[in-house]
Amino acid sequence: MPALSYLPKAEENEVAQNSASEKSKTTLVTGGTDGLGRAAAILLAECGYRVFAGSRNAERLAALAKYAREKNLPLETVELDVTDDGSVGRAVSEVEAKAGPVEVLFNNAGIVIAAAIEEVSIEDMQKQFDTNFLGVLRVIQRVVPEMRKRRRGRIVNMSSIAGKAVLPIMGPYSASKFALEAMSDALRLELAPFGLHVAIIEPGIIPTNIGANAMQLSAAYAGAAPSSPYGPIYDAVQKHFQDGTQKATTTPEDCARVVLQAVEDDPPKTRYLVTPDAKMANRMKWLLPDRMFDNGIAKQLGLDKMRAVLQGESKK
Repeated sequence: MPALSYLPKAEENEVAQNSASEKSKTTLVTGGTDGLGRAAAILLAECGYRVFAGSRNAERLAALAKYAREKNLPLETVELDVTDDGSVGRAVSEVEAKAGPVEVLFNNAGIVIAAAIEEVSIEDMQKQFDTNFLGVLRVIQRVVPEMRKRRRGRIVNMSSIAGKAVLPIMGPYSASKFALEAMSDALRLELAPFGLHVAIIEPGIIPTNIGANAMQLSAAYAGAAPSSPYGPIYDAVQKHFQDGTQKATTTPEDCARVVLQAVEDDPPKTRYLVTPDAKMANRMKWLLPDRMFDNGIAKQLGLDKMRAVLQGESKK
């Protein structure tokens, strides 16, 4: 910490001690053993936070725990499945027993199911919401009462630019993120009188394992795409993300630094955009009427040509 030359020595020491105390905050990161969550968990630990990284993947839990020991980081792992009430309760209780109440919560756990709205199964839509929306709600409801009583806490929710701007085939994922944005806005207002803050992270494309996981979760829809009336749209969206991933320059570590900013800003911004594509999409969504925005998406994906072909066929 730089010297605070404008303060008397006693006050400088007090500020330094308070800063060190603040950095020892008990922090829970869901989805914390891979991708953006792992990068954030490591950075927060490197900055002095006492971090607990939650995951349901035993192999990744073990790998991150090993890394933390090797680097002598204040980082532990905890088994946590955000889709299971009992798992959430056990995980938070374990954190509280080891380090006291959670003071920083980073809700990062999430999945992507890509499917046309007409074709997505109710089961898959429920799975999408159970992780991305209800999973966040479960953890929040478990930790907020103690935050509220102590008037101390910070919640950072991982959303996406897909929570503002929607691509075709990404409806299930975007719907869960739109819901998360609304819940975060409500929670921010509800917790403000208690001195608590809620912030949202909105990245665009960042290369992580979430893409491979999305392909696995969406395999049935992608496999049936050749016989689907939406086949060309599936192909266009897949190509869009493949091209975007190859061109992406933002890393998980870059996103982690934004998460750290959201944790430490006093007060934090309500929303933090991360990647260039997210910032551009946000600006276009704000500037353009919906129809004009839709036309831009259609042109970008080549859907305008598909529409012309279908309209021509209908006239025959």
